[in-house]
Amino acid sequence: MDRPIGVFDSGVGGLSVLRELIRMLPGERFVYLGDTARVPYGTKSGETITRYSMEIANYLVTRHDIKMLVVACNTASSLALPSLRKIYKIPVVGMIDPCVRRVAALAKREAIGVIGTSGTIRSGAYEQALRLAVPKARIRCRPCPLLVSLAEEGWVEKPVTRDVIAEYLAPFREDPPDALILGCTHYPILKKPIGSFLGNDTVLIDSGEEAARVVDTLVSESGVRRNRGSSEVRFLVTDDPEHFARVGEAFLGGGIADVASVSL
Repeated sequence: MDRPIGVFDSGVGGLSVLRELIRMLPGERFVYLGDTARVPYGTKSGETITRYSMEIANYLVTRHDIKMLVVACNTASSLALPSLRKIYKIPVVGMIDPCVRRVAALAKREAIGVIGTSGTIRSGAYEQALRLAVPKARIRCRPCPLLVSLAEEGWVEKPVTRDVIAEYLAPFREDPPDALILGCTHYPILKKPIGSFLGNDTVLIDSGEEAARVVDTLVSESGVRRNRGSSEVRFLVTDDPEHFARVGEAFLGGGIADVASVSL
């Protein structure tokens, strides 16, 4: 029960997932690893992302004896999850399946939108999973790479952010989906302007929230929930811990201290 849950992303975006994990599992220990030396993942090949993901998973398993792995990156979830689940004996939770389950549970799900990085959308992983879960739904996927930089800058209320959202999501505004999956862990930072642009009739699905619900269920069903004390988090990065701590505050919703630099 005392073994930590490992969480990784290419950078700071996965901290939005960690925030939800801490909220739902307040007694757990976490090790978060941001691969900041090799960010971004969204523009890299599937082979490269799978190799990076396996290196990180191996580090967390062998050095920190994690009891569960959360792939807090939609791009890595799209491309590396089958390999990780085949190699490691611990539960591996990605971002895609939890979001698809949420869509399938909606009362209205005739039209579904997905936004994410170029790598996530190009992989077709969300579209494939959605077609299996809700075969009659109309599915539209759209890459929105610039939203990552805007989120990291903290430009939530800036006119340029509203303009970029309007440019990317114009097809969804013309024909609003019943649900829009925020298929990048950076995007929850921009949930307010995205929601304002699309209107109240579109349900925004946050991959961090949905993944945290799955983890909550898994630790309970497997009997490995840690219930004592408050959450403990160890932060690791592969480069520039100062920048990670500064930018990551907005994603985590609080200060980040004692960030260690590691080599994989």
